[in-house]
Amino acid sequence: MSYTVENLEKSMAKITITVSAEDFEAAMVKAYNKNKKSISVQGFRRGKAPRKMIEKLYGPEIFYEDAANFAIPDAYEEAAKECGLDIVSRPEIDVVDIGKDKEFVFTATVAVKPEVELGEYKGLEVTKREVKIMAADVNAEIDKVREQNSRMITVDNRGIKKDDTAVIDFEGFVDGEPFEGGKGEDYSLVIGSHSFIDTFEDQLVGKKTGDDVEVNVTFPEEYHAEELKGKPALFKVKVKEIKKKELPKADDEFASEVSEFETLKEYKASVKKSLTERKKAEVKREKENEVVEKVVENATVELPAPMVDEQTQQMIQEFAGRIQQQGLSFEQYIQMTGMTPDALMGQMKPEAEKRIKTRLTLEAIVKAENIKATAKDIEKEIENMASMYQMEVDKLKEMLGDTEKEQIAMDMAVQKAVDFLVKEAVEVEAAPEEEKEEKAE
Repeated sequence: MSYTVENLEKSMAKITITVSAEDFEAAMVKAYNKNKKSISVQGFRRGKAPRKMIEKLYGPEIFYEDAANFAIPDAYEEAAKECGLDIVSRPEIDVVDIGKDKEFVFTATVAVKPEVELGEYKGLEVTKREVKIMAADVNAEIDKVREQNSRMITVDNRGIKKDDTAVIDFEGFVDGEPFEGGKGEDYSLVIGSHSFIDTFEDQLVGKKTGDDVEVNVTFPEEYHAEELKGKPALFKVKVKEIKKKELPKADDEFASEVSEFETLKEYKASVKKSLTERKKAEVKREKENEVVEKVVENATVELPAPMVDEQTQQMIQEFAGRIQQQGLSFEQYIQMTGMTPDALMGQMKPEAEKRIKTRLTLEAIVKAENIKATAKDIEKEIENMASMYQMEVDKLKEMLGDTEKEQIAMDMAVQKAVDFLVKEAVEVEAAPEEEKEEKAE
């Protein structure tokens, strides 16, 4: 195998790879062994026809495609390792020359890691942020816990109010005829949730248990069922039960039930401490994001299209995984939303570009400032990973190859670069709202 490299515009490169005649002949033999059982030759049992006979009848071209598929992966992998390019995309393969008893030549067009021209990145201004937890913040957090420990109780002495849950039977009619999907029994509807169309929920307010109600609504023009779009509908509703949410009282008994503390005062102190730590982490992230965004804005880099496409595809796969965890396949999501895969690609592309540019810029700062992760840093990170995956450290180390360890080292160096940028940044007071508005204009 031999190769040549041609550098192209916009961080692209073309590798021309030549496979020797001997190696291509070996690939032809593999192609023959793969296909011989499916090729019929008169006078021979299936799979027993000699290769020369098959090539005489059908031409050696019958094996070229599979032979190329056998030859390309190993040859490309070897050339990619030896050529010294920092390849950041899958190769686009084109066959240049193929034939029996001759060298096999193909090209692999790839995106390579682009150069970053750093702008100003030291001493950038970032907004000063305070970590301040008020009593209202603590109470709001406790109210969330009260909400989680609430219970539903039945209401008999009044009509339906906002935030109540009405247990109903219903059937819908359009033009006097029931329609598919318009009927339900013992349905729990939270009033004010807007989970039903138009003013459906509003028309139940004030109704009591046992009431029969006629609810008139109009389906929206953009409704998913074509036959119901913009149509007026009548729902016959039976109110079977009214429930309201009852929250536990915030007192010492509540504190002892939901925490390790015996008094509400102690529990509040613990909640305030937890909120303070959370707020500190939030402020740290906000400060990091602000300074990194400014550094990236100041940097110049031209991203090769295949690199962006690959990152976008990866993001779509991650999104599909999250959708699947919610019980919905990616195909169902596409069907329900009317979103095409191409439209989703277009929607995610700007974020993909932002992610790539951010990473490349931070890696450029790692290089410019000679920032490195120490062996101790890497060891600690592997220990953290082992703990996360509930594995023994030594077992995880055995699983990690050199490439994975290099990636861990770079990830840690990038985080150190972020810490460096934050340390170099200058905190300034936030501009008054009037000044912000003037700048926006």
